[in-house]
Amino acid sequence: MKKLILLILVAGTLSACHNQNAETPAQKKDNGFNALLDQYWEERMQLFPLEATGYGDNRYNDRLTITIAESFRDSLKRFYQAYLDRAQQIDTTTLKDEEKVTYSLFRYEMQMGIEGLKYPTHYLPINQFWAFTLNLPVLGSGKGNQPFKTVKDYDNFLKRIDLLPAWTDTAIYNMRKGIKAGWVLPKVLVIKILPQLKAMMVTNAAKSIFYQPVDSMPGSFDTNDKQRLTAAYKNAIDSIIIPAYGKLYHFFESEYLPAARTSAGIGDLPGGKEYYQYCIKSWTTTDMTPDSIYQTGLAEVARLGSEMAQVKNATGYTGDMRSFFEYLNKDKKFYPFTTAQQVIDSFWNIKKQEDPQLKKLFAHTPKSPFTIRQTEAFREASASAEYNQPSEDGSRPGIFYVPIPNAKKFNAAGMETLFLHEAVPGHHYQISLQQENKQLPKFRRFLWYGAYGEGWALYSESLGKELGVYKNPYQYFGHLSDAMHRAIRLVVDVGMHSRGMSREDAIKYMMANERATEAEATAEIERYMAIPGQALSYKIGQMAITAARKKQENEMGSNFNIAAFHDQVLNDGCLPLNLLTQKLDKWANKNKK
Repeated sequence: MKKLILLILVAGTLSACHNQNAETPAQKKDNGFNALLDQYWEERMQLFPLEATGYGDNRYNDRLTITIAESFRDSLKRFYQAYLDRAQQIDTTTLKDEEKVTYSLFRYEMQMGIEGLKYPTHYLPINQFWAFTLNLPVLGSGKGNQPFKTVKDYDNFLKRIDLLPAWTDTAIYNMRKGIKAGWVLPKVLVIKILPQLKAMMVTNAAKSIFYQPVDSMPGSFDTNDKQRLTAAYKNAIDSIIIPAYGKLYHFFESEYLPAARTSAGIGDLPGGKEYYQYCIKSWTTTDMTPDSIYQTGLAEVARLGSEMAQVKNATGYTGDMRSFFEYLNKDKKFYPFTTAQQVIDSFWNIKKQEDPQLKKLFAHTPKSPFTIRQTEAFREASASAEYNQPSEDGSRPGIFYVPIPNAKKFNAAGMETLFLHEAVPGHHYQISLQQENKQLPKFRRFLWYGAYGEGWALYSESLGKELGVYKNPYQYFGHLSDAMHRAIRLVVDVGMHSRGMSREDAIKYMMANERATEAEATAEIERYMAIPGQALSYKIGQMAITAARKKQENEMGSNFNIAAFHDQVLNDGCLPLNLLTQKLDKWANKNKK
């Protein structure tokens, strides 16, 4: 899963950026559209410096902007509106076909940005799954997007840390306003946030995750720099980081928890139903209604349940589905690992099995390097497996992160489908190929739509047999279980946020229909409570891509080429689903002739 990152404003960047991006005669000749896109991207990177760092643009690694501040939101609204107004002045008759797609995407992005700012999401700046308070330790560990290779790199992060108290005060200010407005988190989520904050409140600076770059400081640094930076990091941890996290912890414990709500869904908040419809549109890139998604989910749960029963019976297991789930969850043969490295090695072995088949299914593969790492200890207890994109220049690889709190409790069933989704050919292929496509303007190379990105990753899971995996029936059942998991999301996400379903009923529904322990189901349901609509994107996107493939196979017959189809899906990067299906239809019609 690609993570959202909370980011920040530095005064004066807007005017500075405008001065740096005057149009050249060549740019004016193309009606100013390319210049507009370039200027937008430059300005966006200064508005969102953590985003720039994530993309490998290291010019603003010392900056942090408080994106949850009301003043920033006001500036952001003006930013989106200004670019929307300028885009509307472009003479679209002068644009080429691909530029017209870019134009439509750009306007869509500006409009969705403006619409999203109608809702007071800054009143909910922290949750247990996505939050700046979780991202900052990853940056500061030296193992995330923030580089720690030069003395300047180390000084850059110290400057970022300096703004943590201001971010903390803004977050608390916003949450107090949220309490008054009725925009608060559910109590059960607040309870999960408390230990995450407390983990940063160490008594010895040298034990902090933020001290790890000091432990791994390059030997090439001279003695004076080493001593200065060591002292500076100890001081920052003791005087800035620990107090900031402590302040948030005590606020959550003493003030926010008593005011938190008991309901599960965002629809219970003032204006929550309208906000949920916006979340659906944002994550699925469709105008589907909650009810239509809910009915789709029920149908998919029934369909997949039937296929899972067939696979269960084929294994020779004679008990019912619930007991089969228990068998997969408890039998020792599904827990073959004793060390975290064995888990990592097993994922690399899946990659090895895929390699000979990948060239048959893909004519183009990423140039960006790829690796697998264990999720950091401080967050792995509540983390899911995820993919972290490579830097644009390839200096930082795409990383498949796997949480392994206890290797002996790591279930091997379903590892293959997980790898196909999060790693290869799922997120690594889609994101890397998009970033590497220099024919696209930068804003498109880093564009993200959940329905497309997560839809592709879920579709990738269906390629297992074509890629030489899923030979073991339990691994194939794991694939069906993951497909069921995404179908269940349509039911419980809409159920909680639009139909009054309780957290407890959502957990029971998940456990009744898939191989999930109570702890796993609870973590998943609470994730959906924290991020309304995000969980819908996977299945909605996958169904669109799968339907398009079946349609093209039927219409093109012997002319259908799977590698060419995958190129068509991936070569223009993220697209809203309607634009993607239109593009695939045009390609099929051309090849039929």
